Amino acid sequence: MVVTRFAPSPTGYLHIGGLRTALFSWLWARKNGGNFLLRIEDTDMKRNSEDAMKAILEAFDWVGLDYDAEVVYQSKRFGLYAEYIERLLEEGKAYRCYMGKDELDALRQEQMARGERPRYDGRYRDFDGTPPEGVQPVIRIKAPLEGEIVFSDGIKGEIRIAATEVDDFIIARSDGTPTYNFVVAIDDALMGLTDVIRGDDHLYNTPKQLVVYEALGFTPPRFYHVPMINNEEGRKLSKRDGALDVMEYRKMGYLPEALLNFLVRLGWSRGDQEIFSIEEMLEYFDPSNINKSASSYNLDKLVWLNGHYINNTTNERLASLLKEDFDMDISGHDRVEFLLDATKTRSKTLVELRDNIELIIESPEEYDPKAFKKAFKGEAHEILADFARRLQSYEGELHLPTEYHRVMEEFVKEREIGFGKIGQPLRVALLGRMTGPGMDEVMAILGVRESVERISRLLSRLEELKAQ
Repeated sequence: MVVTRFAPSPTGYLHIGGLRTALFSWLWARKNGGNFLLRIEDTDMKRNSEDAMKAILEAFDWVGLDYDAEVVYQSKRFGLYAEYIERLLEEGKAYRCYMGKDELDALRQEQMARGERPRYDGRYRDFDGTPPEGVQPVIRIKAPLEGEIVFSDGIKGEIRIAATEVDDFIIARSDGTPTYNFVVAIDDALMGLTDVIRGDDHLYNTPKQLVVYEALGFTPPRFYHVPMINNEEGRKLSKRDGALDVMEYRKMGYLPEALLNFLVRLGWSRGDQEIFSIEEMLEYFDPSNINKSASSYNLDKLVWLNGHYINNTTNERLASLLKEDFDMDISGHDRVEFLLDATKTRSKTLVELRDNIELIIESPEEYDPKAFKKAFKGEAHEILADFARRLQSYEGELHLPTEYHRVMEEFVKEREIGFGKIGQPLRVALLGRMTGPGMDEVMAILGVRESVERISRLLSRLEELKAQ
């Protein structure tokens, strides 16, 4: 059975790079009928944030990445790690190192002066003398002294590291707290991980973790190291480019399915297909097909995808999302279907959808000066007033956009004018600007009475301006 995991550190919020890794791991487990596990790597007590931890779990819930079994917290497993450290000491596979910081710094300076890579020289590896007084030792694991550390990466192929590149690294600090590579290897083994999918910034942690696997007799998982996400200039993604807390995307009005679709395409593809449902991701995804090179974050594509998903989401769900995420309750609007049909095709985010709805349902208090000047030339005042009288005569009879459109067609035909002659001043009267849905849609949402009231309000404004 395939078992994967995602193991964030609660020292910061979950960013989209982490969410992409989680998505890849989740897809691979679910595709194979396996388990996807969540582990919180909270051993850094000074930097841990309760808010960040809650935000990670909240983000998983929002995007719908469910996980199996209980969440594993490393901070609750210190006793377990201590047992394995003691075991390695007893078996002679680890040792106490009494090298002080000043001593280690001096060694590094000497090595750098000789043009060598700074590394611990193993001076306490076989030490059996009297420990120096006043020094609290660290615990180091015995790394191989010769040969190579070799493993097969599912994305990058075979990786070979000379044993001399891995020194006897620390597995427990002087205060007894275990180190990252030690606890990760133990947890992955004890949690039954078969496949570890993670960012390639962890690639050179893998040889160290393999040393731990070997020392403890654990079977290593298959590794897949995923290339990073770069910005459009090919540099590391920053907050300015989109490396935001996942929940910020919710605040900006993105749908979770759009974000997941966007992320799955960052480094993985299937021909020219851009739109992937979760079902299609599960059918086609294979981590072996992840690109070997870094992917490029493209905000325009995310916006396009989000617009696609908004346009294909039911009005009932959109109304629910607007209420839940933006405190906009339109469920009681008597023409809610018209309202959402008219606005969702023009909205790339839920924020835009909210704004476009407000543009219609809230009567304009001000009129865009440029639009006002452009719309009211020549006979515009008289044409709009005449149309308002015509519209009022239909009160109680008009309901559908097509019915309002027919009234406009008849009006321009009788007046022998183009649609723009009534469309532009009518748009400014109803919305206060030139942008927005078709006037037939807007009037069907507002109804005859509200439409006429808005026209009358603007006509009164025109009279006031003439009187000045």
